[in-house]
Amino acid sequence: MSAWNRIYETFDPVAFTFFIPVHWYGLMYVLALLSALYLGKYFIKKDNLDFKGKEIDAYFIYVEIGVILGARLGYILFYDTHTLYYLSHPWQIFNPFVNGEFVGIRGMSYHGAVLGFLISTYMYSKKHKIEFGKIMDLVAISVPLAFVFGRIGNFLNQELIGRETDVSWGILVDGVLRHPSQLYEAVLEGFGVFLVVYIYKKYQKFSGELILVYGTSYGLFRAIAEIWRAPDVQIGYVCCNAITQGQVMSLAMSLVGIVAWLYFKNRSVKS
Repeated sequence: MSAWNRIYETFDPVAFTFFIPVHWYGLMYVLALLSALYLGKYFIKKDNLDFKGKEIDAYFIYVEIGVILGARLGYILFYDTHTLYYLSHPWQIFNPFVNGEFVGIRGMSYHGAVLGFLISTYMYSKKHKIEFGKIMDLVAISVPLAFVFGRIGNFLNQELIGRETDVSWGILVDGVLRHPSQLYEAVLEGFGVFLVVYIYKKYQKFSGELILVYGTSYGLFRAIAEIWRAPDVQIGYVCCNAITQGQVMSLAMSLVGIVAWLYFKNRSVKS
């Protein structure tokens, strides 16, 4: 086997130690957030959007808090097998220590992050009196490429592994060759969704339309990518020994996006 197939045997998920271990995953998470912020600023300038620099910086703080809280709480509610424990011991939700050993905070849910993001965006739009749809359209074009960093972080952190395979580019995980599904997701959920939203942008008819296109395309690409991703160990397949929890939630997200798009498109035509 090649060095690529055996990359996990030699790669250290800890980038460096500065009082505490700093993981590549954490660095990728920071890069994802920063890339979304600066892409947002780029498109504000490029498209001459009605946003001020201070407004987008303040919004970034709102969203960062909302996404982190939503992602962690979403994982606990949707995926973790110790949900009741965390609900009765809420101070443990963000505890990075296990038996006195620093292990970091593990377990983040994309769908929970979406809920946290929506709530924080709504709160920001109300407080600063900025149209909700206008903010969401900016997010739709700014966020997808950030997922490239996020999924690379998953790959480097040796998590969200793929299903068993015999392809030549498979990654050896505990003696089993598996799809590098995290990288498939980086391409589909990152570059793929960005291209869909960017191309559709010229056809936009109403405020908030781009975020619906984003949600619909993300859900579809995520469901496709999970064909090669192993199910969460604590849940397994939820249907037909092939369908995962992530696929169900992603397809539901696409369905909501399509229904909402049809509703708002029809309303915009009537007005």
